[in-house]
Amino acid sequence: MIVQFDLGGIGQPDGGLVATGLPLLCGDRFEALVRGVGSPERTGPLWIWKTSTTMAGYAEVERPGDLEGATQEVYSALLRSSGHLTLHRIWNFVPDINGTGPGGLENYRAFCLGRSIAFEAAFGRGFTRILPAASAVGTAGDILRVVFLAGDSPVRHHENPSQLPAYEYPQEHGPRSPSFSRATVVSGAGTLDAYISGTSSVKGNETIAPGDTARQVDCTFENLRLIFEACGLGAHLGSGAACKRHFKIYLRNEADLPLVSAAMARQGFAGPGDSASYLRADICRSALNVEIEVAVRGADRA
Repeated sequence: MIVQFDLGGIGQPDGGLVATGLPLLCGDRFEALVRGVGSPERTGPLWIWKTSTTMAGYAEVERPGDLEGATQEVYSALLRSSGHLTLHRIWNFVPDINGTGPGGLENYRAFCLGRSIAFEAAFGRGFTRILPAASAVGTAGDILRVVFLAGDSPVRHHENPSQLPAYEYPQEHGPRSPSFSRATVVSGAGTLDAYISGTSSVKGNETIAPGDTARQVDCTFENLRLIFEACGLGAHLGSGAACKRHFKIYLRNEADLPLVSAAMARQGFAGPGDSASYLRADICRSALNVEIEVAVRGADRA
């Protein structure tokens, strides 16, 4: 199953190609989540691809004015389908993420409410212990899109020591806290895969440098290094020739592309051998202009 990043946002799930609906500013157009799979199974809003050890899924639901309900529908189906497998990573593409729904609740908060309710219904009040890495960015239109990856390998979830876990955010951030961990590490035969959640300019639970892209980039890089180290993989996240890294950089303003891409190069991120996709997307907090996530496959064990 391959994820496509482009302006059109038109995928072909039955052919193994799914779309995010985000405009690609530059970089890699595709990311392969699983290879060697055949036709997907269809269950409710989900398309599901399976190997002997891994499951990938894609869902899209269009329900204008009821984002909470659409989110519950998708996540309930996702959690039923993943069954005994452990969740490795979830990507969420939320329509008009900073807008306000009919009930006066910000769309991101309505999404978080529906997601949290679905997790609690599936796993009880202690569901936060199983939350995987995730991201949620905004798209145009009315379609909620969700992509997930699960498998049978052992996982460890990690938090950034300089940030409050998202699932512990106070109620000022909405009626339900965001349901994700800052990173998930998947153990393999002598190597690790690591999924770093969408990371931005937040310390504790407060936005740092609202509206200031240059300062936000610096804070984001600092947070990336901290969560890399928390995963036990060092500040540069993995080593060895077999290690593959894919960075996704979400920008609220296309005009910030030269600034952010130059900063990525200076910091040694998205260098030779790495993949990077720069995407135009709204961020979950209206004062944030940039968010960066990383997928690392085949890193050496520490």
